[in-house]
Amino acid sequence: MLTIELSKLLFHAHHGLYKEEKKLGGAFEVNVTVLHAPTKYPVLHIEETIDYTAVYNIVRQKMEKPTPLLETVITAIADEILKQFTHAMEVSVSITKLNPPIIAFRGSVGVKCILKRNSN
Repeated sequence: MLTIELSKLLFHAHHGLYKEEKKLGGAFEVNVTVLHAPTKYPVLHIEETIDYTAVYNIVRQKMEKPTPLLETVITAIADEILKQFTHAMEVSVSITKLNPPIIAFRGSVGVKCILKRNSN
């Protein structure tokens, strides 16, 4: 098994339910892990693995589209990775809203999604 990881991807995006979030946007951190089994070892060509540049482009495209719920964004990212990479077996994505608009709140909030390919 191989794991491809994209860590601490930072975005300014307009996700959220509140008017201010939609207008001003906010800071988000995204982490992605893709588990796959190459058809042969050693892996010598990009076609034999998961192209992390293509994974980043999926994340970027989904983060650029304003969406009320992070749950919608995160499942769209994971689903698209499984669609584009048929040899991906499992995808884990987390999105953290670094400065949520909650009065007197210090910290961050986020969501995490793990999707596994059906073995049917």
